[in-house]
Amino acid sequence: MKALHHDYRIGDLCAAFGVSRSGYHRWRTAAPSARACKDGQLAEQLRELHGQSRGTYGRPRLTMALRQRGQRHSAKRIARLMRALGLRGVRRGRFRPQTTDSRHENAIAPNRLREQAPPLAVDQVWVVDITYIATAEGWLYLAAVLDRCSRRVLGLAMATRLDTALPEAALRQALARRGRPHGVLHHSDRGIQYTSASYRELLRQHHFEASMSRRANCYDNAHMESFWGTLKAELLANRTFTPRAEARLAIFDYVETFYNRVRLHSALGYQSPVDFEQTTN
Repeated sequence: MKALHHDYRIGDLCAAFGVSRSGYHRWRTAAPSARACKDGQLAEQLRELHGQSRGTYGRPRLTMALRQRGQRHSAKRIARLMRALGLRGVRRGRFRPQTTDSRHENAIAPNRLREQAPPLAVDQVWVVDITYIATAEGWLYLAAVLDRCSRRVLGLAMATRLDTALPEAALRQALARRGRPHGVLHHSDRGIQYTSASYRELLRQHHFEASMSRRANCYDNAHMESFWGTLKAELLANRTFTPRAEARLAIFDYVETFYNRVRLHSALGYQSPVDFEQTTN
């Protein structure tokens, strides 16, 4: 009726909608209900949390983020307010990187990861992999080391060439961060970078136990594939980098500032990897 009262008399509108003039005026001057006020406060928090997640959180993570603030709200209410605010989470698609070149005669380690129960502490199992990112200047190759227990990215290296120096740099970074732990199970694919003599020597020097996926089976390294999928969906989807330097900065910022320290992981009880390590160690 508010949009119509400029063109029609209030009395005529009330008659058409079957309401009294006094009822209409009470409705116009009434203060917002307690429920409406609480919805407004909740909406502001949802905007804030969604912004802090870099626009990536959907209903489940926003619900858990509110619970961490001591607030419990139904999933239906959160979904209703998100629709009203136009907030959406990032949807992940299938992502299969194609960087593995296993056509070589280098030594292959058995898949020891399949024989072990899931790790109960950090620095028991590290998983590694390489992927690539398109920029206007050409490919940017990215190698990462992930702690399988905490999901924390321990090592991150980027280069314009896909050679053994790239994963070696990521592994050395992880070793420097963790104080050179011994006896870690190191799981990779059968790529020539991970089976090279220099990489195997680096593993031997630091007492790693090598493990490798079966041929052409990305599911043997599911945690790394999951990380690449998350990175692609939350940072790289529908985004084109012009210089490689721009991509390097964006990836480093996403991993070190957001993914490791802020992003809530459902597998960790909706904690960030850093918080999970601090509460479990």
